[in-house]
Amino acid sequence: MTFLVAGAYVARSRTARRALLWILLALGAVVLSLASVFGIVLDQLDSPNPTGGCIAGVAAPPAPGTSAPGQAVTAEQQSNAAAIVATGREMSVPDKGLWIALAVALQESGLRNLTYGDRDSLGLFQQRPSAGWGTPEQVRDPRYAATKFFQHLLAVPGWEAMPLTVAAQTVQRSAFPEAYARWEQKAADILAAAGGSPATCATNPAAAAASEQAQTALTTARAQLGKPYVWGATGPNSFDCSGLTMTAWKAAGVQLPRTSAAQASAGQHVPLDQLQPGDLLFWGYGQQASGVYHVAMSLGGDQIIEASQPGVPVRTRAVRLPTGGAPGERELLPYAIRPGATAPTTA
Repeated sequence: MTFLVAGAYVARSRTARRALLWILLALGAVVLSLASVFGIVLDQLDSPNPTGGCIAGVAAPPAPGTSAPGQAVTAEQQSNAAAIVATGREMSVPDKGLWIALAVALQESGLRNLTYGDRDSLGLFQQRPSAGWGTPEQVRDPRYAATKFFQHLLAVPGWEAMPLTVAAQTVQRSAFPEAYARWEQKAADILAAAGGSPATCATNPAAAAASEQAQTALTTARAQLGKPYVWGATGPNSFDCSGLTMTAWKAAGVQLPRTSAAQASAGQHVPLDQLQPGDLLFWGYGQQASGVYHVAMSLGGDQIIEASQPGVPVRTRAVRLPTGGAPGERELLPYAIRPGATAPTTA
C-alpha cells in the first residue's frame, strides 16, 4: 500500500510539473507576442539615426527625398508616414505635431497598420474602438487614424511647448510614456524624407554655432535614448547622468571626469544666455558648484538630454532657463560648461 501511495504521489507530481512547464511556455509566447505588437523590437528601425532630420532645433533635415545614412524604412512604413504627414499638412499641423505623430506610430505599431493589439487596439496608433476612437474599420484607415490623433493633440493646451514624451502621453495614455523618446530622432529623419524642410523646422541661432565636436557628442547621446538609468553606469547598455555625458563627449575626443561634480569645472564656463548644443547644465544644492548632483546636455534652446534617476530611461525634456528676470529651474546653476573649450585668458 505504501508503494502504491508513493507511486501515485510521484505520478501526480510529474503531471503537475508538466502542466506548470506548459503554462510557463505559454506565458513566454504571450510576452514575445506583446513585444511584437507594440513594436518594442523593430529590427529595421532599432538604431536611431543621429544625423538626419531636425530635432529640437539642433540640425536642419536633409533635402526632401534624400535618405539619411543607415535609415531602413520599408515601403509600407514610408506609405503610412506619408499618409500621416499629408493628413497633418491638410489640418495645418505644425512640423512638431507631425514629428510627435510619427514617433507615436513608430512606438505603437512600428508604423505598420496592425490588425491586432492589446485588447481591441488596432492600426498605426493602436487606437481602441471601445474607447471611442472609431470603428475597427475606421481606426485601421491611416488617414482617419492620423486625423483623430491630431484632433486630440491639437486640443491639448500648450502641447507645442511640451517635450515629445509628454505631448504623446497626453494623447495616448500609454503604460510606458518614456518609450516614445527612443524614436525622436528616427521620427525626425522620416519627417525630413517625407517633406520636412529647414524652413519649417524651427532652428535657433545657437544651434548653428555648435562645433563639430559638439555634434558628435550629441549624436552619441541621442543614440542612448530609452536606455535605463543605473547609478554608476557608463554604458553601453545603461547610464547615470555623468556616465551619459562622459560617454557622449568621449566619442568626440574629449575626456571628461567621471562625476557630475568634477565635470562642473571641466571646460569653459559660459552664461546660460549663451548656451549652445552640447554644453553641460548642472544642478547643485544651493546652486553651488560644490553641491552639484546632476548634469545634463543641452540640445539647443530649452531642450536637454539626460539620464535622470532610477526608473526613468535616458530621455529628452524641456528645461526652464532663467529669462527676462524670471528664475530658472530650482537648483540649476547659473552657468554651463563647454567641454573641449578653454576659458579665455586675460592679460
